[in-house]
Amino acid sequence: MSSNVISLIPSKQMVANKSKLMLLPLIGILIFLVFWHLSAREIQTSLGTLPGPSQTYQQFAKLVVEHFDEREKGRAFIERQEQRNAEKLAKNPDAKVKIRPYTGKPTFFDQILTSLVTVSAGFLLATAIAIPLGIVLGLNQGVYQAFNPIIQLLKPVSPLAWLPIVTMVVSATYVSDDPMFAKSFVNSLLTVALCSLWPTLINTAVGVTSVDKDLVNVSKVLQLSWWQHIRVIVLPSAIPMIFTGLRLSLGIAWMVLIAAEMLAQNPGLGKFVWDEFQNGSSASLGRIMVAVITIGFIGLLLDRGMLQLQKWLSWNKQQALR
Repeated sequence: MSSNVISLIPSKQMVANKSKLMLLPLIGILIFLVFWHLSAREIQTSLGTLPGPSQTYQQFAKLVVEHFDEREKGRAFIERQEQRNAEKLAKNPDAKVKIRPYTGKPTFFDQILTSLVTVSAGFLLATAIAIPLGIVLGLNQGVYQAFNPIIQLLKPVSPLAWLPIVTMVVSATYVSDDPMFAKSFVNSLLTVALCSLWPTLINTAVGVTSVDKDLVNVSKVLQLSWWQHIRVIVLPSAIPMIFTGLRLSLGIAWMVLIAAEMLAQNPGLGKFVWDEFQNGSSASLGRIMVAVITIGFIGLLLDRGMLQLQKWLSWNKQQALR
């Protein structure tokens, strides 16, 4: 058997390593589910026993059914209007007809989508502010020292403190008879942006200041323009730190969003949790647990997505110089 054929046969060590990578997370999840099941039975609340994994899954299944039922109601609502309009046009071809949109209650999955849209908008706004400002601060030590106290002062402020200020400012400035976005959405978006921009800002500035001095000297020798210096030297060197900041900012944005939606009543996952808490039915605890698991799972996916994006967008300095 040739060496090429032998190299194609996976070694036992490789198979064992891959099996371990798959098996260990499954064992961890299984231990967590068992612990959750056993401990939930021992916790009594005003609404009954804390729901375990099976009760939580049952509530998730009901939320799925409710979603499709609501979609069916929407389709039936549109069909009834189309039928009435067709009958009206048959009697009078010049009659004016219109289709009113279905305004039913948003489902759990509609609220997930709302939260994703809101956190994406807030995160993108924070990124658009933090990266350019971080580059400027990193390139100028004097500017960095001047603004650093302000950054350290504002960075730890809670979203619960920002939200009342944001709400009052938006109410005073965002005045329109036909607004493009709901005020609750704008309030949540700005609160997310204010709380999540700091990790990206700080990590970008640190990444820029950490650029190898030899590379800076090469830039001077080649007489690169300011923009070429940023694109060819600074960004490739600083991008690992920038993405570290982006991952931290995205995690903070997702956590902040839930609290912001609770208070601003933006129809997302935060409002879902708050409404179920206020509802106080026997199913509320299970639905809240569904929301908790969903929030954690989406947070995991967002972090993994940002990590994958970093791999796609990372480039080396030799390629940039071509």
